[in-house]
Amino acid sequence: MGLLYSQLFVRLPYPTHDFTNQTIIVTGSNTGLGREAARHFARLNCAKLILAVRNTAAGEVARKDILSTTKRSQDVVEVWPLDLSSYESIRAFAEKAKRELKRVDVLMENAGVALSKFDLSEGHERTVMVNVIGTFYLALLMLPQLKASAQQFNNAPRITIVSSEVHGFTKFEVRKERGIFAALDKKEFFGGDRYPESKLLEVLVMRELAPKLEGSGVVLNMLNPGLCHSELSRDGPWFLEVMKFFLARSTEVGSRTLVAAAVAGEESHGRYMSDAKVDDRALSAFVRSEEGRETARRVWAELVGILEKVDEGVTKGLASAKLAISSIDRALARVLRSDFQVMFVAAAEETVARYRPGAVRVGLRPRGL
Repeated sequence: MGLLYSQLFVRLPYPTHDFTNQTIIVTGSNTGLGREAARHFARLNCAKLILAVRNTAAGEVARKDILSTTKRSQDVVEVWPLDLSSYESIRAFAEKAKRELKRVDVLMENAGVALSKFDLSEGHERTVMVNVIGTFYLALLMLPQLKASAQQFNNAPRITIVSSEVHGFTKFEVRKERGIFAALDKKEFFGGDRYPESKLLEVLVMRELAPKLEGSGVVLNMLNPGLCHSELSRDGPWFLEVMKFFLARSTEVGSRTLVAAAVAGEESHGRYMSDAKVDDRALSAFVRSEEGRETARRVWAELVGILEKVDEGVTKGLASAKLAISSIDRALARVLRSDFQVMFVAAAEETVARYRPGAVRVGLRPRGL
């Protein structure tokens, strides 16, 4: 009932937020939701819009289309190559951004695939490689630049992951395997629910990563655009096409959810957005369960292991300012607790000495006294 009501009756607000001076990156923006979201960002006055695409020829077509409909100057929109199935391509993109962009305000991670045939990229099943491993590798590589933008421009840059309600459409039996990613890389575990599995993995990783970014000035959120007309399912399972025929939103309407997430505030950090609003109730029961939380910890640990082998040190520095402050607070509490204990012992010794002059004294004193 929730899906039907959302698709048929919820009216999403038309974006009006002003993105003046902001630099926005949209992955997978040559078509579908990414292209329409990019059009909104251009229309709403962003200073620089990067169309990050695997097919740069298609990206140029999208660029010309966006410029013609928004009447922005030619230098506002650029097409950059990005293939999330390639570590080298992801690194090259991040390095180019560091060299050429003075600031990054929004990293909209929209690119994704829904494949019906088993294929490997970088040793991993390609759906998982693109939708999960590559997506979060890019986020981690871009994180220092986003943090720098937050400090220099006193804003709150966003990393927004485009997920899906289908994360709840899988039983995720592979969670019972000793190594989740290793199992997903085997052909015998590949099936029609691979796309939902990849979206579930995205949700689990986001919920583990977000607490590690608290205090960094960067907002990390995730959104469900609903079922929309797009080319995502062109290589996907047949049931997606059937559902789209009866229920899908237009691509433009669906793209409004991406823009909403790009302007959502601190209240959206680590949260799931559905119908352009923060709504963790829309998460699957599994994600919200204790088993889901434990699985999320496993998935995160495995992903860190994968990425550290590819790029040693890429996950360093994730401990946020807030977590660092918490560590200091805990250390201070230990000192104060220790000093209190010392003072208590000293007072006890004085009492004992008064009534039992021959008693042995421990000889502790509060530090600094």
